[in-house]
Amino acid sequence: MYLGIDLGTSELKLLLLDDTHHLRGSASAPLTVQRPQPLWSEQQPAAWWQALLQAAAALRERNAKDWAAVRAIGLAGQMHGAVLLDASQQVLRPAILWNDGRSSAECAQLEWRMPALSARAGNRPMPGFTAPKLVWVAAHEPDVFSRVAKVLLPKDYLRLLLTGEFASDPSDAAGTLWLDVAQRRWDAELLDACSLGIDQMPALVDGCAVSGTLRPAAAAALGLPSGIAVAGGAGDNAASAVGMGAVQPGQGFVSLGTSGVLFVVTDRLRANPAAAVHAFCHTLPQRWHQMAVMLSAASALSWLTQRLQHDSEASLLAGLAAWDAAAQPLPAQAAAPIFLPYLNGERTPHNDVHARAVLFGLDAGHDATDLAYAVIEGVTFGMADGLQALRQAGTAVDALALVGGGARSAVWAQLHADVLGLPIDTLQGGQTGAALGAARLAWMADGATEAQVCTAPPRLHRYEPRPSRQPLLSERLARYRALYPALQPLYAR
Repeated sequence: MYLGIDLGTSELKLLLLDDTHHLRGSASAPLTVQRPQPLWSEQQPAAWWQALLQAAAALRERNAKDWAAVRAIGLAGQMHGAVLLDASQQVLRPAILWNDGRSSAECAQLEWRMPALSARAGNRPMPGFTAPKLVWVAAHEPDVFSRVAKVLLPKDYLRLLLTGEFASDPSDAAGTLWLDVAQRRWDAELLDACSLGIDQMPALVDGCAVSGTLRPAAAAALGLPSGIAVAGGAGDNAASAVGMGAVQPGQGFVSLGTSGVLFVVTDRLRANPAAAVHAFCHTLPQRWHQMAVMLSAASALSWLTQRLQHDSEASLLAGLAAWDAAAQPLPAQAAAPIFLPYLNGERTPHNDVHARAVLFGLDAGHDATDLAYAVIEGVTFGMADGLQALRQAGTAVDALALVGGGARSAVWAQLHADVLGLPIDTLQGGQTGAALGAARLAWMADGATEAQVCTAPPRLHRYEPRPSRQPLLSERLARYRALYPALQPLYAR
């Protein structure tokens, strides 16, 4: 039995996987985000450990026999967060998260300090990355910065508590802006631009390798045997790729979670920093990947559901079933507002922390169904922007899987096929991708081969693009793309 731990932003998830690819149980515990000032997003690392204990207790109670059979643990987690530790391994301040936007000025400062930074790192500085967060801490909290002995990513702080080891994997480390992504190693010059050194970084191990073993105190707290292996693990999206079997060049997926991701595996570093494409290491050896990242995806639909005080996201989308079943687009689809999904700013392709969401073209006749369509269409158009940016970097893709909470909606899956012009597959277990990938990495750390473990889950359904939808969607996508350039000067002010 293999345990996958996925440290998300809104919850921590656990998953038990056996060596015949069957999911034997899962559990989760909620997490909250603190926003003490505009643009800030923080969490207390201690809350992650408490969430792990809570979820472990629930899963252990429901699956006692399987829990006792765990042979290895894998870790996945939210990327880019900065956990700052002193020489005594004490947390110095709340962790600054991936969706924190306070460090725009520091991004510009980094580019001024090191003009070749984007070319060297394969990625341009963005407030979401770890490096500008540390530049911000150095400027605004110099006492804290002077005491930093180690900088860890969120999942790697859990690893420290589990094993006592300072370690990370290349997929997560690539999101710091301190990694030589092509060579898969820390870059002393990139660290020096932030007044940091390699000694303040964790060791790097491949995601499928053993990073340490469960120490007795952590084992007792979790009710597991001490000494079992803990795999290197992965950033959440690379872990989802392992869970979905996207491990060879050209394979990829669309993830509709809190954020939105278009992920494609590549055989080498393929950078396009000008379009805010993320070019990172895969967690498996000698592979890389590209990501186009939107900061609000399924969370945009959650936002609309809450604001309308609707029963659920599923019932809100139910009104679109008739729209989707029609042979031709209905007039209501053509008349729906255009939605820019920038509730928390945006990364690909705009890299604009100040961008904000817009419903354009509202009139007195629009109802909840019109707004629901506008929101899922706007998120899908954001994915189209991401696909365009990846193609500009030389990436080709023939089909994509759809994973995350948004994959539950057949209407949204079909809309992705229509807008992207690609077949879209939904897969068994697609809503548990990162936790499943973490468990698979644990399995490989226990000695299994990649060929044994990294298979694609069974396909639930394939959605083919519908030619009848292309003229209207192309016209609406053109209007969507015209809005941001027109509004960007106002955002900047």
